[in-house]
Amino acid sequence: MEVLIIKRFLCELKSTVLWVFFRPLRIMAFFCCLCSIAFGQQPFEFEGRKVMAGSVEHFTVEVGTIDLKTTIPISVIHGIKNGPVLGITAGVHGYEYAPILAGQKLLKEIKPSQLVGTIILVQIANTGSFLGRTPFINPLDGKNLNRSFPGQEDGSITEQIANYISKKVIARSDYFVDMHSGDAPEDLFPYAAYYQNDNKEEISDKGKKMAVSMGFEHVVVFKTTGKDYMRKEFPSLYCSAEAFKQGKAAVDIECGRLGIVEEASIKKIILAVQQLLKSLKMTEGTFSLNEQIKVINERSFISSNYTGIFYPKVHSGQHVEKGSSLGYITNFFGEKIDDIYADKSGVVLLILGTPPVKKGETLCVIGDLDLKE
Repeated sequence: MEVLIIKRFLCELKSTVLWVFFRPLRIMAFFCCLCSIAFGQQPFEFEGRKVMAGSVEHFTVEVGTIDLKTTIPISVIHGIKNGPVLGITAGVHGYEYAPILAGQKLLKEIKPSQLVGTIILVQIANTGSFLGRTPFINPLDGKNLNRSFPGQEDGSITEQIANYISKKVIARSDYFVDMHSGDAPEDLFPYAAYYQNDNKEEISDKGKKMAVSMGFEHVVVFKTTGKDYMRKEFPSLYCSAEAFKQGKAAVDIECGRLGIVEEASIKKIILAVQQLLKSLKMTEGTFSLNEQIKVINERSFISSNYTGIFYPKVHSGQHVEKGSSLGYITNFFGEKIDDIYADKSGVVLLILGTPPVKKGETLCVIGDLDLKE
């Protein structure tokens, strides 16, 4: 009899301990179930796991071969109500730090309990470039990820990253944002940009509204009508171009410069994404339109005719007149070998901010200015 009493006591104790231990999980599951019933928001499946409504899940995706692998850190923020899917990439160029750090902070700023729809946030698309502190290219195979889309499943490691993002992130998105900044040598002026094509009027218009909502003073139009990378038989090359080619409204953020960390740039990116979420009605609140927006429909790219040392005379954001001096190039003995002049009037969107320059490399990008439509 005593043995039976002891066994019964231990059994009841075990049940009590298990109930207490798993109570928070039960409460969470019950809450998620209620959310699904009330708002119709079903779990979001990603990489074989279910992300419940009103929650955040982190994924470390592995790509590559047996001999050479890399990882892509991705966060899925699944809102409390049914809505669109917004894909966001940061770190396509791993030396562009402002978007990467903004993505880290967005995880804390965006509350899944107040979100409508879902966000797939690629924290660092190119970890090889990030960890290797390598501008432009992935040191694992020497390729530029933002010239590798849509990628190949059995290609090099950079091509496999592009393939994964194309199929598993972009393809699942309704809207798409690729976040960049000025890489190590680039003194860049912040702006938003959207894709425009005469044969894709609806998504072009959606992209325009997205770009304008972000609050940047300048909006650049990527005109793609007649471009080879928009044709089915040609690769899309660029991350956001792949999204546009797939029929998604796509925008770029360019904010930050010289591969350095500046809090002002990080805050500007965070605010831009928050504004976009409001405009897409994924979060509550009204977004304030910048009444001073300047639209840039055309850009001029000035390249170097020599390899040597570049001395800029202007900085990003500065207005220049056609024929004005932008800087000069010397050889490695300090002898001037070329003067660089503006080929049109406009705003300097980008200029090399560090001395090295190679023949054929872009020295400066000037944007034409139009009034907001």
